Amino acid sequence: MTTATTSLDSARARTTAVLRRRGRRDLLKHLGLGVFVLLMLYPLIWMIVSSLKPDHLILTEPGLIPSEVTFDNFVAGWNALNRPFTVFFLNSLLVTVGSIIGNLFSCSLTAYALARLEFRMRGVYLAITLLSVMLPMHVLVIPQYIFFSQLDLVNTYYPLLIPKFLATDAFFIYLMVQFIRTIPRDLDRAAWIDGSGPFRTFWYVVLPLMRPALVTTTIFTFIWTWNDFFVPLIYLTSPKMFTVPVALNSMVDSETQGGVGMLFAMSLVSLLPVLIFFAIAQKQLIRGIATTGLK
Repeated sequence: MTTATTSLDSARARTTAVLRRRGRRDLLKHLGLGVFVLLMLYPLIWMIVSSLKPDHLILTEPGLIPSEVTFDNFVAGWNALNRPFTVFFLNSLLVTVGSIIGNLFSCSLTAYALARLEFRMRGVYLAITLLSVMLPMHVLVIPQYIFFSQLDLVNTYYPLLIPKFLATDAFFIYLMVQFIRTIPRDLDRAAWIDGSGPFRTFWYVVLPLMRPALVTTTIFTFIWTWNDFFVPLIYLTSPKMFTVPVALNSMVDSETQGGVGMLFAMSLVSLLPVLIFFAIAQKQLIRGIATTGLK
């Protein structure tokens, strides 16, 4: 009896020691992650605090606790470019929604053709599509600008939207091709037996099953298009046509009139749609990425 009790106490002591070591490791791991998160969030927190400071305190008081709080930067920044910032929000929303529709329409059709339809050189076309992912966007800037300039489409939204309806985002095509390949071909064959053609099969059979890939495409297109600065800067020359990133750049150019506090305030406002959209759709994004990789 004494031997059994001693063995039981020894086992309990070993278990307690193991749990303590695991607790210490977990504590150190969470502390490390907490420090990393603070380092990643510090620039955002500093921008939020700076947007609430008067201009003369932003650089003289670099700390995170302001000695004076004001909302004048938001009021001044909203009308800093001789028109309400709502105009630039609506412009960005128009371009973003149009880009989402274009990518969903063109990339899904292209992906279905490459994944399901049988035609000559299909593998070559798919390889060319994948190779275009590695092609730097800046290589195409001059030819595209000359093309749209000859069509007299500069300072319009057409150069921003037309490529989206022509399936130029190869990343989304590959994403959808991989997802369509996970859909059983028996569904297609059953639709063909019932007399459905390729487009009808795509529209009524394949497309409803592609929801995770479509949601992922929507989220990435929204974030990338809303934050895109380079392409709108090239094609948009009239201030009333500016998107939010280009408007912020114009605010930087006229910085001596309003100060950096106004710029920080409007930068913070411009981040809110992206943060809200990502917070709402993050579950669908993770589910879509995870489902797309399954075979």
